[in-house]
Amino acid sequence: MTTLRRYANRTLWFSAIMLTAFVAGCNSDSNKSSTSPIIPTVTVTSTDPADTATSVPLNSKVVANFSEAMDATTIDSLSFTVVGASEPALIGTISTDANSNSATFTPVSNFTASTLYTATITTAAKSVSGKSLAEDYVWSFTSGTTTDLDAPTVSSTDPANNATDFALNRSITAVFSETLDPASVNPDSFTLTAGSGATSVSGAVSYSNRLVTFNPASNLAASTLYTATLTTGVTDLAANALATNFVWTFETGTAIATGPKPVNLRTAGDFVILTKTGITNVHTSAITGNIGASPITAAAMDNVFCSEITGTIYGADNFYKGSGDVTCFAGAAPDNTLVANAVLDMGTAYTDAAGRTTPDFTELYAGDISGQTLVPGLYKWGTDVLINTDVTLSGNANDVWIFQIARDVIQASDTEVFLTGGAVAENVFWQVGGGTGVALDTGATFTGIVLAEKGITVNTRATVNGRLLSQTAVTLQQNIVKDPTAP
Repeated sequence: MTTLRRYANRTLWFSAIMLTAFVAGCNSDSNKSSTSPIIPTVTVTSTDPADTATSVPLNSKVVANFSEAMDATTIDSLSFTVVGASEPALIGTISTDANSNSATFTPVSNFTASTLYTATITTAAKSVSGKSLAEDYVWSFTSGTTTDLDAPTVSSTDPANNATDFALNRSITAVFSETLDPASVNPDSFTLTAGSGATSVSGAVSYSNRLVTFNPASNLAASTLYTATLTTGVTDLAANALATNFVWTFETGTAIATGPKPVNLRTAGDFVILTKTGITNVHTSAITGNIGASPITAAAMDNVFCSEITGTIYGADNFYKGSGDVTCFAGAAPDNTLVANAVLDMGTAYTDAAGRTTPDFTELYAGDISGQTLVPGLYKWGTDVLINTDVTLSGNANDVWIFQIARDVIQASDTEVFLTGGAVAENVFWQVGGGTGVALDTGATFTGIVLAEKGITVNTRATVNGRLLSQTAVTLQQNIVKDPTAP
């Protein structure tokens, strides 16, 4: 008995020492580094209805789009809920779509009119690769008083109907007037045929934010007529189908395009100048193309006169006065909705351009591209980009340049961005994230589409062949600004 008691005491004494050492070791590790390992997460990139949306049709579905494909077994009535104010959680079915990285909640009955709804996706939802949300994702919207009975329509296509010389290695896209049910966009509802229509082209079909894409499995044949078809199988979130099949044709050329895929501007591409906070102008400028501002009042464009524009001025309201001549102005419904949607598309295009990966050139010339000739490709800078002497972009009509610029673009007076070899301005994209934005000095000639997080300043008598799309304001002073697709 004494022996056993001594053995037990020794065991307890040894355990206490080991426990103390373990705790000390843990504290020592904590002191060495307080940084926890970074755990990869999946994110919600957008929703429909959007957060704080109002007048949502009563028969809508609720869609969340993710940064990657989601595991359908983890998205259910517990991890994806929709709850109305003073109501129990809605009953509905939930589906996922890998092509669009989306999850869709379809209620079994309509929303209650004029009611605030809160949608939640919890951290229980996981991607196919096993990643979770960092925290619950919550957004809200308010229902309207009517159901949506309108069929979706196709706003634009690339290539356009009857286009020629289309590059052999590009995708075919169409932009819709409203959000679609992601599951309705598939190889059965979006087809491509060659020649007389007897030969189907294989490819992958995808959908994202009103944009449907057909990506051929291999290069298209040269000098061949193609027919693209979107069928009545395509539906919106209220289950309204296309009224009829949408069919368009185009002909390929012989060239392979170089550089990244172009940024799809969606309806922002209908504007030569588009801003969130207004356009300042010193007379007299010459603008070819539509301009617009939203959500700021249309009065923020008052010093752009109808006599200076070949196109339409679109506003968020009816407060544009200009010189007194308002014949070029459109600010009532549905035009105010048109410009609001274009501003949203501008943000989508900016995100697309900024998010392109694997640049062909990084920190080239330390940001000073003065006097250089640049080939098609994806360029990335963490600095300002300086244009102190002429710059040349050399490529053919199908080639694409995307410039990702973390800071500002500064172009010196009387310098020019030239295009050679058949290159076209609508395929040149300047994504600018700097705190100042873009500054074009006196007499400069600039080419391409600017997607600026901040402002764009075009100084005296500078010329722009492109688009000025700013998430703040655009300042003009006796300038020429021309839509790159205008004759």
